[in-house]
Amino acid sequence: MKAVTFSAYGDPEVLQVADVPAPQPGAGQIRVAVRAAGVNPVDWKVRSGALRELMPIELPAIDGREAAGVVDALGAGVGDVAVGDEVFGFAVGGAAAELALLDDYARKPAALAWAEAAGLPIAVETSVRVFAVLGDELAGRTLVVNGAAGGVGAAAVQIARARGARVIGTASARNHEFLRSLGAEPTTYGDGMAARIRALAPDGVDLAFDTAGKGGLPDLIELTGDPARVATIADFGAAALGVKVTGGGEGRAAHALDEAVRLIEAGALRLPVERTLPFEQAAEAHRLSQAGHTRGKLVLVPA
Repeated sequence: MKAVTFSAYGDPEVLQVADVPAPQPGAGQIRVAVRAAGVNPVDWKVRSGALRELMPIELPAIDGREAAGVVDALGAGVGDVAVGDEVFGFAVGGAAAELALLDDYARKPAALAWAEAAGLPIAVETSVRVFAVLGDELAGRTLVVNGAAGGVGAAAVQIARARGARVIGTASARNHEFLRSLGAEPTTYGDGMAARIRALAPDGVDLAFDTAGKGGLPDLIELTGDPARVATIADFGAAALGVKVTGGGEGRAAHALDEAVRLIEAGALRLPVERTLPFEQAAEAHRLSQAGHTRGKLVLVPA
């Protein structure tokens, strides 16, 4: 089968489409014929070698961690889906391939496009996990999402709003109308961010979620009044400040997929896809992700 692979750490150009053996599902796993695979910052961080200590992998490796597709084989003990079902979920051993194994998955809502489904798992799981780290109770509270226009940020805004929170989201000015459409009150990041947010929320901010890792943590700590009320997925040195850092090592919040399905079917969650690229343009997808200005998600599709 064809897959996006890399045999060495390096720049995006190390990504190549190659022929690799088809994977076979183990116990509790399913195999899907991939219709789309999501692209996430963790993909280029792993490919570049930046996470080789935290997330060691065996090379050559297949790119990607989330996919949507049609079930074509079942591992032992799987009884909740059947061959032919449409699903989305977390890949085992790579997602950007004609066939991929999934271990945590959910049925794809019929009205949901393949590309949109492929972009959901990491964004919604990360958001739900971070909210658990912050204490889960969001109703009636004011939450700041720093870097709210990307995939994780957009999912976090909508899930928090569905749980009853008021959400202030930071993004570049070009994305403010987009954030309003998701239910957030937008402002810009950078110098003066704390003052701008304080003007929007003079009664204070309860919680903050940093998806950006670009120097906003001191402002978020100041706004909440307590580093324990701030969580980040992008600044792994922040634990020294007392900020809660989560990279998924605590365990995956797999139930987030079912929550996402419920919200999608209720019309309360959508995750726009900014661009869909073929496997052959995986390097370009990584470059776009690394540039950090994506609205929603980037997705790879087989030819």
